[in-house]
Amino acid sequence: MRQPLVAGNWKMNGTRASIKELLEGVKNGMGEVTIAEVAVCSPHIFLCDVQQQLDGSAIAWGGQDVSVHESGAYTGETAGAMLAEFGCKYVIIGHSERRTYHGETDQLVAEKFTAARKAGLVPILCIGETLEERESGITEEVVGRQIDAVVEHCGIGMLGEGVIAYEPVWAIGTGKTATPEQAQDVHAFIRARIAASSQAVADGLQILYGGSMNAGNAADLLAQADIDGGLIGGASLKPADFLAIATAANA
Repeated sequence: MRQPLVAGNWKMNGTRASIKELLEGVKNGMGEVTIAEVAVCSPHIFLCDVQQQLDGSAIAWGGQDVSVHESGAYTGETAGAMLAEFGCKYVIIGHSERRTYHGETDQLVAEKFTAARKAGLVPILCIGETLEERESGITEEVVGRQIDAVVEHCGIGMLGEGVIAYEPVWAIGTGKTATPEQAQDVHAFIRARIAASSQAVADGLQILYGGSMNAGNAADLLAQADIDGGLIGGASLKPADFLAIATAANA
C-alpha cells in the first residue's frame, strides 16, 4: 500500500516571522496525522530556518528547484548537494511555473530529476497540461510525453525513486479544480503509462494531485484510487487548511 504524501509548495511567499508561525501551527496540529507523510517545500533562502524548526519533527522539507550542475559558475542556481546539506528530503522538479516562466523543457526537467537523485533527494516531478491542451483533447499526449522524457533519460527504475505530481495548469491559482473523476482519469493514465515499462514501479509510485487541492475538496480527491496525496499551493500557507488536507489523506 502506498503511503499518502501531502507536500506544501510555498512558492515565493513568506517571511522569517510568518514561516515560524506557520510551522509552529502545523507542528502543533500533527497529532491526528499518523499515516500520511507531510512535507513543506520552502524558498531556498528560508531553508536554514525550516531545518532548525522542523529538525526532529515528523515533517519533512525540501526545495522548489535544483540545478543540473553540481557546482561552478552558475549564478543564482542551487545545487542538489546544497539542498541536502540543509536536510532536504524532497525537491520540486519541473513545476508548471518553471516550465512556463523559465522555459524549462522536458529534457531539462529530466536532467534535473537525475541531478536530484544523484544528490540523494527525492524529486517531485510535476507534469500536466494547459487549458488549451485539455480543450484540444491532447492531455494524455502531453502528460505521456513529459513522463517519457524522464524515463528515456533516467530509466524506469530511477523514476520509481521519485514522486509524480499531476498538476493541470488550468487549475492552478485560477479557482478552477478538476473534478475528482477528471483527476482520477489522468492519474490512472499516468500509472498505466508507467506500468507499460514496469508494473512494480507503477504499483509503488506515489502520484499526487497538484491542481488547487484545498480543505474543501481534499477528501473527495483523495478518495480516488490512484490519487496518493497532494502538492498543495495556497492552502499550505494556512496551518488549519494544510492540516485539514493532511488529515483527509490520513483517513
